[in-house]
Parts: sequence; C-alpha cells; structure tokens
Amino acid sequence: MLAVAIGIVLFIAENQLTGTRKGSLLLAFGTVPTRLFGALHGPGWAGLIEIGKLFSGLFLHADWPHLLGNLVFLLIFGSAAEPSLGSLRFFFLMLVCGALANLAGAYVYPQLSAPIIGSSGAVSAILGAYITLFPRARLGLVIPLGLFIEFVRIPALTLIGLWILIQGLFVIVGPGTGALAWPIHLVGFVSGALIAYASRPAIARRLRNA
Repeated sequence: MLAVAIGIVLFIAENQLTGTRKGSLLLAFGTVPTRLFGALHGPGWAGLIEIGKLFSGLFLHADWPHLLGNLVFLLIFGSAAEPSLGSLRFFFLMLVCGALANLAGAYVYPQLSAPIIGSSGAVSAILGAYITLFPRARLGLVIPLGLFIEFVRIPALTLIGLWILIQGLFVIVGPGTGALAWPIHLVGFVSGALIAYASRPAIARRLRNA
C-alpha cells in the first residue's frame, strides 16, 4: 500500500535528523493550532499554507510506537478496504478525513503550541469506512505462536473494539498530549463512515463492474 510505504520512508528520513532539527521539521510541517488560527485571521497566503499542514502532518510521526500503532491497523483494514473503495477514493478518504480530524484536534485545543502530527485521524477514517460498508466482515490475520504461525479470521467489529481499547489506554497512561487524540479519532472515524455511506452506490457499481 502506497500510504504505508510513504509513512515508513518519511519516518526513516525524519530519524536521520538530530533532535533539534527533527523538532523543527515537525513544527514546520505539522499542524500547530495557535499558528493555524492566527494565520487564518491574518492577511496573505499564510492561512492557505497552514491549511496545507493539516495534510502534510498526516505523514509525520513522533516515534516508532506512534508509527507502528497506526500502520498495523492501516495494514489490517486498509488492505481489505482499498480493493473495494478503489485506490483513488481510498487515498482521498485518508487525506480529507485525516485533515478534518487534525482540524478537530486544533479546534478543541486552540492554545496548543505543539504540532499535531500522525495518521491517526486517517486510520480512524478507514476503520469507520470499512465497518460502514462491511459491518459483518471477518478479517484474516496471521498470528505468530512460538515456532508456528496461525491464520485466524476475526470479526472486524472485534478488531475495532481492540483499537478503541488501545486508544483509550493511550489517553489514560500515555504522554500529556494523549488526551488530544480523542477528537482526532472521533472525527476521523465519523467522517470516514459518512463518506463511505454516501459513496455506497458508486462503490457497488465499482464492485459489479470489477
């Protein structure tokens, strides 16, 4: 999947930078709420540039747990959703819903001067879209059990419940910015579900013609 490859490549590139330079990169391309709303009320192109960072911040991550936590669920649900949605609609959904989710985070915490980064909102959108289109689906997972590998099929709703549990734990025991995640996940999930619901006729035609 293109989105996974982009995320990994950019994260590796990020980690070639020293701490100060990496921090400057995240500030330059992430969504900083104070800067975003200040620019929107100002003259010139500054507002458009800050709006663009709602999108660019989706491809930046703070550390490996942040990246892998998103990529695992993106791989599980994205690899199942992309063939049905089509690559263009899939990527559009990730970008638009992810940007809306970042905007929601900025709106709820307008005084935040740290950057909002990561694909959490975009991944939430894919989960919302998938469960809207395929509520009874079961997804195949390969689970390593010591020296053996077991292939199991798990209801998508169970996996989404696991995802919700993980996000809730992160809010409780994670860093101070963990509470910022809830509006991002909520808006991403709901917007993805709404777009998928509105796109059902087009998706049905695509599947019939496949």
